[in-house]
Amino acid sequence: MKFKTILSVFVAGALLAACNNRVSVSDTGLKYQFHDKNDEGRKPKVGDILTFHLVLKNSKDSVLRDTYKEGRPMQMMLQTPPFKGSFEEGLAMLSKKDSASFFVSADSLFTRMMQPLPPGIAKGSDIQFTVKLIEVQNEQEFQKAQAAAREGQVKKDAKIIDDYVAKNSLKVVETPSGLNYVIVKEGDGTKPVAGNMVSVHYVGKLLDGKEFDSSYKNPQSGGKPVDFPIGQGMVIPGWEEGIMNMKKGGKSTFIIPSTLAYGETGSPGVIPPNSVLVFEVELVDVKKGQTQQ
Repeated sequence: MKFKTILSVFVAGALLAACNNRVSVSDTGLKYQFHDKNDEGRKPKVGDILTFHLVLKNSKDSVLRDTYKEGRPMQMMLQTPPFKGSFEEGLAMLSKKDSASFFVSADSLFTRMMQPLPPGIAKGSDIQFTVKLIEVQNEQEFQKAQAAAREGQVKKDAKIIDDYVAKNSLKVVETPSGLNYVIVKEGDGTKPVAGNMVSVHYVGKLLDGKEFDSSYKNPQSGGKPVDFPIGQGMVIPGWEEGIMNMKKGGKSTFIIPSTLAYGETGSPGVIPPNSVLVFEVELVDVKKGQTQQ
C-alpha cells in the first residue's frame, strides 16, 4: 500500500514536470520551452543590454555554438523583433535568471539576413536557441558596470605583469597606459608616427609561453613581415603604442595588459578572455605616409 502511494506521488510529480517543460507556441508561431522560471526577475525592455549564455543547435541536435565552452556569456541589446517568431521575441519573454529554449524557423532567420542556408541547416527546419539570462541592464547601468569591470581588470593585469617581470628578472619600460616593454635591440632608423606604413615581424605568446601566432609561420604571408598603417586602429592598442616607441631595425618584447589587447572577449579557441599577452616584435621597415593630425 505504501509502495503504491509513493509510486502515485512519483508519477504525479513526473507528469507535473513534463507539463512545466512542455513546448508551447506563441501567437506569432514561436515555439518555446521554459526550463527555469523566475517570476520575480527583472524583465527586459527594448534597448536594454542583456547578458546571457547561449547554446545553439540545429535540427539534428548538433551544437553550432556554446558560450559556456567559450568561457564567457554573450551581450546584446534587445531590439524590436525583426520578424514573427524571432529569437528577439523569445528574449523579450524572459526574466533575469530564466532559462528557456526557443525554436526559430531557419528559413525565416536566413531570409531576413538575406543569406542562404549554411551547411548543416536544413530547409524547413528550426534552430534551437537555449538561453540562460544572467543580467538585464539599461545602457547607463551597462556602461557603469563596464567601467568598474575595466578598472578592476587594469589592477589585476598590473599585478600579473609585475609578478611576471619579477619572476623573469626583466628590465622593462612601463608606460602610463600599463604597457611594459623590453628593448631587445635598439634600432637606428626612423621612428614611426601615426599614418606611416610599418613592416613588422612578430611572435605572439600567452604568459605560459604558449605560442598562438607568428608572422614567420603564417602561410598566407609566406613568412614575410606584416604591413599596416600605424596609428589608425588597425591593430590592438598595445601594438600601436609599443611600435611607435621603436625605431626601424629595433626589436622589443611587449608585455601587454588585456585592456590593451583582446580584453574580456579574447579570441575564442586561441586567446582566453582577459589575457595578458607577450609579443616579440621586430620593426623591419617604416615608410612615410600621411601624418594624422
